[in-house]
Amino acid sequence: MRRATGPARPGPPEPAPAPAPSADGDHDPPVTVDLRLALPALGAWPAALAVVRLAPGTAAVAAGGCVLVAVIGATIAASARSRHRGRASAARARPGAAVALAFLAVAAILGAGAAQTHARSLGLLPRLVAAQSTGVLTGRVVGEPAVLPPAWPGAPPRARCTLAVDGAAAHGRVSGAVGQVLVLGPPAVATVPYGARVRVVGRLQPGQPGGRVVAVLLTSADPEIVSDPARWDSVATSVRREVVHLADRFPGDARALLPGLTVGDTSGVPVDLVADMKVAGLTHVTAVSGAHFSLVAVLVLTLATAARLPRGPRVVLVVAAMAAMVVLVHPSPSVVRAAAMGLVAAAGLLLGRPHRAPPALCAAVVVLLVTDPWLAGELGFLLSVLATGGLVLLGGPLAQRWSGRLGRGPAQALALPVAAQLVCAPAILLATPTVAVYAIPANLLVAPAVAPATVLGLAAGCLAPVCPWAAHALALPAGAACWWVGAVARLAAAAPGAQLAWQQGTLGVVLLAVAGACTARLLVARRRG
Repeated sequence: MRRATGPARPGPPEPAPAPAPSADGDHDPPVTVDLRLALPALGAWPAALAVVRLAPGTAAVAAGGCVLVAVIGATIAASARSRHRGRASAARARPGAAVALAFLAVAAILGAGAAQTHARSLGLLPRLVAAQSTGVLTGRVVGEPAVLPPAWPGAPPRARCTLAVDGAAAHGRVSGAVGQVLVLGPPAVATVPYGARVRVVGRLQPGQPGGRVVAVLLTSADPEIVSDPARWDSVATSVRREVVHLADRFPGDARALLPGLTVGDTSGVPVDLVADMKVAGLTHVTAVSGAHFSLVAVLVLTLATAARLPRGPRVVLVVAAMAAMVVLVHPSPSVVRAAAMGLVAAAGLLLGRPHRAPPALCAAVVVLLVTDPWLAGELGFLLSVLATGGLVLLGGPLAQRWSGRLGRGPAQALALPVAAQLVCAPAILLATPTVAVYAIPANLLVAPAVAPATVLGLAAGCLAPVCPWAAHALALPAGAACWWVGAVARLAAAAPGAQLAWQQGTLGVVLLAVAGACTARLLVARRRG
């Protein structure tokens, strides 16, 4: 039996933050970031980019050096505090403590990354890849299914899936293996169930240096299933299948977008709609982003609050719901990243202290890069961090600035896409040298439809096996919301001047970043006199 999945293309994420503070005063509260966590987050990124390209021994030596510098810095800061007691001396000691913490974070990333890259270099797999020879790999299927378009007219159909490899064999030798391998093979590859352990034979080719995928396996044989998926993976696959079946009842864009908005399945979205959503700045809507997890968190938190549960059980319920969402959409690195960003965006609401979201974001960046340094080289991770940071730092002041004239609700609705677009636009230039002119109005128009489509679509998929009529009733408004999203995307893409050509390269990114910073300053600043 043969069945499989492959990685889905990520889109720019836009997580939903906790509500902005009330605007009942004349002055905006200061928006600050704890230096002790901002510096480690800034230092962690280049360290993660470097460690996946360094030899494990070199990275380990560098980690030891960073620990030594951190110890020296912490000792100097502690000595300064002991000699001069008081608030002034404590303030002077904070930069030294922040630098020491940053070196510790860098050391953690270098050390953890060295251990991971060393594990990938062991066993038979690296030798087979270097020799580009044939081997037999065993591993668990991760990612989403993908049937590839023909390479040329009349070419045989091909499919792909990604394996988290745990064993390799060739020429009578067997060894363990670590790493992800991209499998390209016949259509049967696309029928392997997610989470199944399979065995596949083929010729290995090296992956990109420093990339997450260690090798590409080319095969003409069908994969052999060694063991079935875990129970929770089977349940998640069943729910995803039910969502697709419910979407098949709708015409056009509603059928294509419902699985995407609900569980991130974009395999049925036509090429022309993908292009229109990119021009309209709406690709994040169908990607599994922090918005999906924030919506689930806010829904569960609202129900728990209505039931008058104390804060502890509320936090447990929210975390459990987000964990279930991760299993449902499959825990790929992009999904785990989105879940972390969504949890940060809801942290202020969970803790009752919105000002704690920036430190939580910095800590989440460091933890994610320690566990998975390859995230630092992915555009989706950069966009997630920028969007979440922009929303928690800029969304509140913008909403407060405009709430006097617009009211709190409309001000918050306007502040979210403005903040996300200002901070994400320079990074999007790395993928395409154009600016989506109508991204903000398009996001404003689809915002009321995203939550119903996601929540009702998820509920319909869960109810379909046990109560089909209720599932169909919930799917109707979800499908209507998806139709609206598609209509807005096509209308925005067809409008005159939908895309603005921009300077390519580093200069273009810097120019747009400066323009965004100036715009943000003008929008937040209050007129005096």
